[in-house]
Amino acid sequence: MNSALAARREEASEPIAINQRGLRRDALSFLSNVVIGVASTAPAYSLAAALGSIVAIVTFKVPAILVVAFVPILFVAAAYYHLNRADPDCGTSFAWVTRAMGPYCGWMAGWALIVTDILVMPGLAQIAALYSFRFFGIDNPTWIAQAVVGVGWIVIMTAICYLGIELSARTQKLLLGAEIAILAIFAVVALVKVYGAAPPAGSQHVALSWFNPLGVSGSSAFAQAMLIAVFIYWGWDCGASVNEETKNPRIAPARAAVVSNLVLLGLYVLVAVAAVAFAEPGLEKYTGDDFLAPLATSVLPYWLAKLLVLAVVTSAVASTQTTILPTARTVVSMAHAGALPKRFGDIHPSYLTPGFATLVMGAFSIVWYIALWYIPNTDILADSVTATAFGIAFYYGLTGFACVLYYRRELTKSVKNFILMGLVPALGGLSMFVLFVITCQSYIGPDQDNTAIFGIGPKLVFGVGALVIGFVLMLFARLGLPDFFKRKTEIVDMAHVALVDRK
Repeated sequence: MNSALAARREEASEPIAINQRGLRRDALSFLSNVVIGVASTAPAYSLAAALGSIVAIVTFKVPAILVVAFVPILFVAAAYYHLNRADPDCGTSFAWVTRAMGPYCGWMAGWALIVTDILVMPGLAQIAALYSFRFFGIDNPTWIAQAVVGVGWIVIMTAICYLGIELSARTQKLLLGAEIAILAIFAVVALVKVYGAAPPAGSQHVALSWFNPLGVSGSSAFAQAMLIAVFIYWGWDCGASVNEETKNPRIAPARAAVVSNLVLLGLYVLVAVAAVAFAEPGLEKYTGDDFLAPLATSVLPYWLAKLLVLAVVTSAVASTQTTILPTARTVVSMAHAGALPKRFGDIHPSYLTPGFATLVMGAFSIVWYIALWYIPNTDILADSVTATAFGIAFYYGLTGFACVLYYRRELTKSVKNFILMGLVPALGGLSMFVLFVITCQSYIGPDQDNTAIFGIGPKLVFGVGALVIGFVLMLFARLGLPDFFKRKTEIVDMAHVALVDRK
């Protein structure tokens, strides 16, 4: 009897099981995970689409905004670190929020992650298409040509994700390596010219005041610039979504998330400083998707400028792929938890990838991309990209608070626990929800460049509307999948975590 009791106790002390879904184990190294995390932010694409807008708002204070915006992102990354250490689930925010805050919040966190990835896909596909034409000297392709090339890129990246995680990782290393190298060359050449014997007209030497956020004039300008800056960091959490396929799944993806953010911070600040030093005060004319291409023409020789245009293409393409990766794995996790029909949890028997979920993600992305061409009063790039800010802030915020609740019994055991497991994630979550509210206020009226939809700006309609649709779908899921919604909240068992750490 004593032996039976001991066996039951041993069974109860087993940590949360890893990789029960059939995904390929130990397929990714720590480096591969970092690469996926950095590539999913699409650095060149993000800079091309967002840096000019930040310059127009805060001029020389761009470096300061990029550094300040990094802080709440790092705080949310801390929440990812602790939650992944306890529960390396490919569903990430969905799984963690479900455990800590219950099935309803968990379902909405999963939905927000899924719909955010779908919302951003048209912008990525459109940038990939436009810069593909620009690389070959075609500046004004027809909308049909743009749509065909954009859909083609989505199909190619969906196929790569379907065929295997190792192929996805190898593709990411190739694309990201070229992208970072070209961006670094751009920054170095720009700074060399600024500090050379004959600096360009209007150029400025780098000053410490550029890194002082207190110099931004007005809270409204500061908030608007922060919103855009936080968006360009989004995507690093993709590495956590492939945790079950990474070596040392409890620790490596969490550390990779932090390293990914540090790499992004260095890259963004370097390029921003170089761009501002070279072209300010005329930098605001390089806006939207036209930011890097004309600026590169001024900074680099013809063939290097062409390579930078190509880097934007590869950046958008790489991010298209890494957008499909986490979405498919979130769907698989939700299906295995009973939050979605089981069919969505199917793993391909040969490739060991979320085959059905990957194809569904690709199909929905294509449908939404094509639909935006026919929805009146919309801007595919601006509306699809900006709308993602709502979902980002929503599920990042929930994840920050989930960490606090999941570790709540550990917070009073030491000052370190209180700060790293409680205060830091809480501040990250709070920052994201404040950002969510500010974003809603910013887009409650018609956009300056678009006619309103039902009297509301299209960005708000797409972003918040997608979350409202998710709430309605959750009610239907509650009727069809009642067992999932009976789950109770949980707290972390540090004995389990310590047991794993010793292995």
